Amino acid sequence: MSRTVLALSAAVIGAAGCVWYLPAVADLRAGDDRPATRRIAAFACLTGWGTLAALALLLLAQAPWRVVGAVAAVGALAASSLSVRAWSLRRGERQEAEKWAELLGAAPVAASGRLRRAALAWGLSGVALAAAGTPFLVRQLLL
Repeated sequence: MSRTVLALSAAVIGAAGCVWYLPAVADLRAGDDRPATRRIAAFACLTGWGTLAALALLLLAQAPWRVVGAVAAVGALAASSLSVRAWSLRRGERQEAEKWAELLGAAPVAASGRLRRAALAWGLSGVALAAAGTPFLVRQLLL
């Protein structure tokens, strides 16, 4: 498969991803009106989609595979690190909200366990599909 086809595929996927990165841009532009966790999560989202855009440009420019791989690895590491940071801060915010609800005598709002399990199942299935497809993709790229 040529690099041009891969670059065009990345560009099409990036264009379709506007349903994720446009709300993230709105969250960042809102500034202090949004909680810090939401801004960090939005920055993680933009980092991931920006990495995809950079990969599309590198593939169009016929950059060496090492450079493409390095950019992909650094982008994935940065986006996942920011996501983990946002998740840990969100957990702290939730605990603080529960303490305030307890002090004020209100019932705390808890996230549904069913929703968490569904999100976990979708995430793990995506990781499993990516892991299963990686050897095929590498074999196709190297041949």
